[in-house]
Amino acid sequence: MGDFVAAALSFPAVVFSFLLAAVLLYWLLVLVGTLDVEIGDLDVGDGLGLGGVPVTVTASVMIVVSWFVTLVGGLVIPDVAVVHTLLGIGVLVVGVVAGLFAARLVAVPLRKLYAPGGEASRNDFVGRECVIRTGRVTGDFGQAEVTAADGSTAIIQVRQTGEHELTNGRRALIFDYDIDGEFFWVAPA
Repeated sequence: MGDFVAAALSFPAVVFSFLLAAVLLYWLLVLVGTLDVEIGDLDVGDGLGLGGVPVTVTASVMIVVSWFVTLVGGLVIPDVAVVHTLLGIGVLVVGVVAGLFAARLVAVPLRKLYAPGGEASRNDFVGRECVIRTGRVTGDFGQAEVTAADGSTAIIQVRQTGEHELTNGRRALIFDYDIDGEFFWVAPA
């Protein structure tokens, strides 16, 4: 264990060892419930392809990977003072690049989880086509299936005016929403 601590506290790994301790403390506080994952949500990583994900997540990945690379690199380079310092700087640069690469690999799939989306509204269905799912639609009764912009489907209450024949399986256009009755007005598509 002493050799591990000595390696973690020697150059170049020492640069990231204290940052790693801060990351571990932060995630421990998140786990306990004291802090929130999205604390410090800045857009500093947009130019590096890290945007759209909380900076705490990408910075944590970058620090962990950079620390590991510099720890291993520090053990591999020779222990001659001048050579060790020069190669240590090179290992430090490689560690930062590897950390950024890993953070980007993690950020790309996570971006979908943190995608900003406005509050969904029933008015989002107005102008969409739907498929009638009841035997027929009248001025008092009817249901239809509509597909939202995100690909999800919903069964909605629909009504129609006039004598048009809207029956099961027919396509209809949603043209208005009645707030009081909580139903959509449809017409044949």
